[in-house]
Amino acid sequence: MSAYDYIVVGAGSAGCVVARRLLDALGCRVLLLEAGGPDAAECVHRTDIPSMTSMWGSPEFVWDYATTPQPELGGRVVPIPQGRLLGGGSSVNAMMYVRGNRRDFDGWAALGNDGWSYDEVLPYFRRSEDYPGGSQEYRGSGGPLKVVDYGSPSDASRAFVRAAIARGRADGTGDYNGPRQEGLAFFYQSTRDKDGRRSSASEAFLAPVLGEPGLTLETGAVVTRLTVEGGRAGGVEYVKDGRTHRAVAEQEVIVACGALASPALLLRSGLGPAAHLREHGVEVVADLPGVGGNLQDHVLFGVGYESLRELPFPELLSEAGLFTNVLGGDAPDLQFFFGPVQFIDDRYKTDGPGFTFAPILLQPRSRGEVRLRPGDPLRPLIDPHYLEAAADLRLLTEAIVLARELVSDAAFDSLRGRELAPGPDVTSPAGLADYVRASASTVWHPAGTCRMGRDGEAVVEPDLRVRGVDGLRVADASVMPVITRGNTNAATIMIAERAADLITASARR
Repeated sequence: MSAYDYIVVGAGSAGCVVARRLLDALGCRVLLLEAGGPDAAECVHRTDIPSMTSMWGSPEFVWDYATTPQPELGGRVVPIPQGRLLGGGSSVNAMMYVRGNRRDFDGWAALGNDGWSYDEVLPYFRRSEDYPGGSQEYRGSGGPLKVVDYGSPSDASRAFVRAAIARGRADGTGDYNGPRQEGLAFFYQSTRDKDGRRSSASEAFLAPVLGEPGLTLETGAVVTRLTVEGGRAGGVEYVKDGRTHRAVAEQEVIVACGALASPALLLRSGLGPAAHLREHGVEVVADLPGVGGNLQDHVLFGVGYESLRELPFPELLSEAGLFTNVLGGDAPDLQFFFGPVQFIDDRYKTDGPGFTFAPILLQPRSRGEVRLRPGDPLRPLIDPHYLEAAADLRLLTEAIVLARELVSDAAFDSLRGRELAPGPDVTSPAGLADYVRASASTVWHPAGTCRMGRDGEAVVEPDLRVRGVDGLRVADASVMPVITRGNTNAATIMIAERAADLITASARR
């Protein structure tokens, strides 16, 4: 049995950051455990869309998770794969860099999570980042994570930006990761270097310290449970090469497996709703009713069109974007991906060029859960309750109306062909709703299942310590009380940066 100062479970977007920062700050002994393997060359060096989509279907690179049948999606089972390799999701994602809205983090703080307001988390975003442009008040330079602007947007994406401004959905263009999201149409920034090479968390944070004597990295190591005795997490058990190993953490264990695997690990370890644990024959170590609850995810679908002109193949799955409000209020409730691809169900596709509006439900009111699966605890039951809240479906049907308004603008006159999906004959509210139910899917952004807070349903305190268990923290997207408005990878890295500071401050007391 080996001993370390800290054990980090999961070498994804969060785990790579936590391990790196603890090594830098404390010069300590860190064991970093990853169930998958190295970030293969095609993940790091190739950033084209075909390699992306093929990786999502490969068990070599992802946990092949899927939801339970979703009643509001016509009973469909939705694949929701998660990264299973060094760098986690950051090694296989679409690389779009979106921090979220100021109101997201101020909202976390208003729920009692001291230290998580926008002004307090902004330095962590800046510390991670190496971005060549923008105001230094909001953007960072010299950090490990490379972020670049989009190089050469297509004519279709330029038309999208012009249409958004002409139709009053934006008042200009600018840096949506700067002082505001609202009122801007834009081209997406991405986690790549100037040569177009993917900047994953593994490449950015972990690779530079792989030779450090304080770091022990184990890949192919599946953590089966946390060891908790006398109210303290003392280490982990994991399986590697068919053998069970045990490791001791003399200071802390940090769980950073993501919003699906982190609650599943806590549940397997006896931390969760007591009745659920007993139902599965798991000894109750701490009755934490919130573990696995509060599951939120971004939902999207495509509104597709033929193009009258050939369009270049894009650098990213989405070139252009917009944050806007459909149902009223001050903050965006809808995000758009837009690009010169047919991002629609196969039955709607046609030969030849096309472009797609992909609206995204930013802050769903529906809440789901992650639970243990009978007979297979390593593959949790995932029930996001997609579109269970009526407001979620209403927003997405309104998004189709908005996409049609944008494409009708003069900016698209030289490009606009026939509507492919849902099709020009689908106009009634019921028809639009049916299309959303049949086509909506995930953006692979699960969050919230070990949320921070001060109430009885919270899993972690604002300092990310698991309630009622010493020596244990969670640091990943699962701690978000409410999902951010936008892609979650940047916010997950920020959470890990702050977690490392919290752990460091505790060690130095």
